[in-house]
Amino acid sequence: MVKIAELIKKCGLSVYSGDNFDEEVKNVYIGDLLSDVMGNAKEGSVWLTVQSHINIIAVANITSTKVIILCNGLNYEKGTKEKAELNNVVLLKSNQNSFETVKKIIELGL
Repeated sequence: MVKIAELIKKCGLSVYSGDNFDEEVKNVYIGDLLSDVMGNAKEGSVWLTVQSHINIIAVANITSTKVIILCNGLNYEKGTKEKAELNNVVLLKSNQNSFETVKKIIELGL
């Protein structure tokens, strides 16, 4: 397990929303098809995606995902931040693609 604060610092991620950085994450899931994420992401995951619309927060709630990392230097759509804050989901951003981002996460031991 890794604390969200460590994930942010050691992977060079930027914070878009959230402040519960003392919580721990247990694993990682990479996916852009929402139904696939709903069926396969595990509780306490970090989810890497290029999806930025408000529906990702509903998927995070269904799967008990704590953190969403938006990759490829993309920006979250309007409304996603507010929904994430209401649902205690941390939104982070990576300027790198999912593969490069997950390599850094794996180095942390997830």
